[in-house]
Amino acid sequence: MMKGFAMLSIGKTGWIEKDVPACGPLDAICKPIALAPCTSDIHTVWSGAIGERHNMILGHEAVGEVVEVGNLVKDFKVGDKVLVSAITPDWSSLEAQEGYAMHSGGMLSGWKFSNFKDGVFGEYFHVNDADGNLAHLPDGMDLGAACMISDMVPTGFHGVELADIQFGDNVAVIGIGPVGLMAVAAAAIRGASNIYAVGSRPVCVSLAKEFGATDVINYKEGDIVEQILDKTHGRGVDRIVIAGGDNDTFDQAIRMLKPGGKIGNVNYLGEGDYVKIPRTPWGCGMGHKLITGGLMPGGRLRSEKLARLVETHRIHPEKLITHTFHGLENVEPALMLMKEKPRDLVKPLVIID
Repeated sequence: MMKGFAMLSIGKTGWIEKDVPACGPLDAICKPIALAPCTSDIHTVWSGAIGERHNMILGHEAVGEVVEVGNLVKDFKVGDKVLVSAITPDWSSLEAQEGYAMHSGGMLSGWKFSNFKDGVFGEYFHVNDADGNLAHLPDGMDLGAACMISDMVPTGFHGVELADIQFGDNVAVIGIGPVGLMAVAAAAIRGASNIYAVGSRPVCVSLAKEFGATDVINYKEGDIVEQILDKTHGRGVDRIVIAGGDNDTFDQAIRMLKPGGKIGNVNYLGEGDYVKIPRTPWGCGMGHKLITGGLMPGGRLRSEKLARLVETHRIHPEKLITHTFHGLENVEPALMLMKEKPRDLVKPLVIID
């Protein structure tokens, strides 16, 4: 048996005991080395965003150590330290062959941890298709940076991919929590010119500037659409990454986007039934304002590439970590921090000593 911190039902969490997961021939069983709670966990539990779940162990951001591998696993062995992607597709699926592995088995079904199966906030966790979904932890890599490669880094980068940011583009990043901050860093790497970071918390504003934001748009100081249009002399921005906000954020994004522009959404919409699109600013449906929303890709190759960006000091995701805990038992207070969001928080990390 093992213990894990779980969603008991909508609005309720607690520690439970479960059987240690079984290992299939292509799979691995890992124990956590470092863990990070996510806003998605908050939406899942307290908003019921993916529906009722009973006694499901939470968490999808981890660095692990392999304790068991299936007999068909080729590249990993017991004792290996590994990066673990938050999204673990079935790489032999038809959806993967079509280029959408994150939807293998159905929409969003590549997201397995704390969605369709127990997550990583336990003494052990199961990883399907280990050769495709694990990556070796580089020697000496900061555990905070490594844990951010699970989700925050690839999700922020995917927002930039979805928005199709090109060099010289004027870009707005709406929401500069950890995902938005990595989107700012990715936009800078892609060669964006002006990067307008929309947010207000001082700790996030400071990191956004450090990661490449040229301007900060504070929604507490006025309408963000008016501020963006003023900065761009009425033209609007070329590209937008939505990494925060709510269902009404699309209304604002459409209004600040120029014709021919693109929006990449990686914000998890945890509540409501509809997204509102303003008819006239969208060109009565003919404004060539493209909206694409996507779950970040998972997999080994992506983790390895992002790890190389950390190793070469192109990105610094370890700077997202503002609060560090030690011991599996402290997953609970770390998760509560993400729920309460104090002003000095960007991201908590739990190191399993």
